Amino acid sequence: MIILRQMMRVEGNQSTWHRLYLKPQNTYMKKILLILLLVVTYSFGFSQVKWDLRKIVDYAMANNISVKQAAVQASISGLTYDQSKLSRYPSGNFSGNSGFSSGRNQDPTSFSLITQNYVSAGLQLQTSADIFNWYSKKNTMLANQWQLQAALATTEKLKNDIALIVANGYLQVLLAKEQENIARVQLQQTKEQLYYTRKLVTAGSLPELNAAELEAQQARDSASYISARGNAQQATLSLKSSMNFDASEPFEVDVPPVDKIPVESIADLQPEAVIALALVNLPQQRVNDFNLKASQKIAEAARARMYPTLSAFGSLGSGYNSRAKEITGSRQFSAPIGKVNVGGSDYSVFPNQPFTSYSYGNSALFDQFNQNFRQSVGLALSVPIFNGAQIRTNWQRSKLNIRIVELQKEGDNQRIKQDIYQAYNAATVAMERFNASEKIVATSQRSFEFAQKRYEVGMLSTFELITNQNNLFRAKLESVLNRFDYVFKMKVLEFYKGQGLKL
Repeated sequence: MIILRQMMRVEGNQSTWHRLYLKPQNTYMKKILLILLLVVTYSFGFSQVKWDLRKIVDYAMANNISVKQAAVQASISGLTYDQSKLSRYPSGNFSGNSGFSSGRNQDPTSFSLITQNYVSAGLQLQTSADIFNWYSKKNTMLANQWQLQAALATTEKLKNDIALIVANGYLQVLLAKEQENIARVQLQQTKEQLYYTRKLVTAGSLPELNAAELEAQQARDSASYISARGNAQQATLSLKSSMNFDASEPFEVDVPPVDKIPVESIADLQPEAVIALALVNLPQQRVNDFNLKASQKIAEAARARMYPTLSAFGSLGSGYNSRAKEITGSRQFSAPIGKVNVGGSDYSVFPNQPFTSYSYGNSALFDQFNQNFRQSVGLALSVPIFNGAQIRTNWQRSKLNIRIVELQKEGDNQRIKQDIYQAYNAATVAMERFNASEKIVATSQRSFEFAQKRYEVGMLSTFELITNQNNLFRAKLESVLNRFDYVFKMKVLEFYKGQGLKL
């Protein structure tokens, strides 16, 4: 301590201890605090990111498993369509082979029967092209094109369905949070009434029974608040599940005033007008249209397969045989080829032309490929005569499939018409119920205010005050529920127009 005091007196106000130890430590601590502050700020900012309806819908469309599966299926349909386009062009195949043969077999170069062991090799290039096939390939390509459009429309349908599901989930979260707020306000109001009543009881102005009744009401309000808070958490988890969002990650929805959510006028959502737009714009109706066109083209392609097909073909090839020989040299001889005895005398016999002697050697690989090079070209006609009625049955089956798709389209059109009329009726009823509940809230609010004033002057019992308060609480909950129900029913009706959700 003595040493420290001496060091602290060296430089007056700025001590040697502060200069030698405290200042570096403070600098170090400042850096740590700054880093911690940045981490906390970043974490707080990240956790406070709020999700509005547009962001929720976009995330759900991008991450929903069903939507991803439909997108993959659409990609497969795209590959099928691309392949059918390329099938109209001539095909080409190159092949090569090499092998060892023994025993009696055919020479691959001279095509004669031999009994020698040899090593052979061959190369071949083949091509073929359809000249006329009654537009079978063209109709198949068009069918695949319409099936691709149907797959893309199916993906859009799933996206729309997911958008409607998460929009409903979002509105359920808003409703649950609003109910939680009402329950919290109700609980706070009961606490204040209990505090005021307890003062009057202590002063002897009110009996203990009044405070006891309010304490019981406070317990009930606490239970209602806890239940409302749990419902809000459960609604949030359900929304996360619909979005395919990690349940363990922080998630907070943006809570706009419900009256700020854009809703079209009911006059602009008359059933017949909505039906006309739905039949044109809804993805399911477009899926049916595309499937019907694809089925018609499939039937035309199946019918074309019952007729003859004319095609052209050509090939280039060559071969090699390790036993093949070639002339490597020659030599002419004019020597006598024999003797003959004539009249007891021997005479030499010479050929009329000089005799040539040849020498042979193995033929080289590329020399044989050049010597054995062969070409072929021609036309082929394929006429289906009898194949167990398979082709005709396929054609008849494809015609029946057209009828199935037509019935599917007709059924979906009837169903969407019924759904729109039901949605319009539900939206109308929800709007009327909401308007009525607003009047009930206003009336209950005035009744509660009068009851509270009478209670404060001792002209109303606690039981009657609690009854009025509960009536107001139920009226507010009913009004909030009706408002969100009305908004959602209107969003469903807007959705049927096929123009997306207006967020």
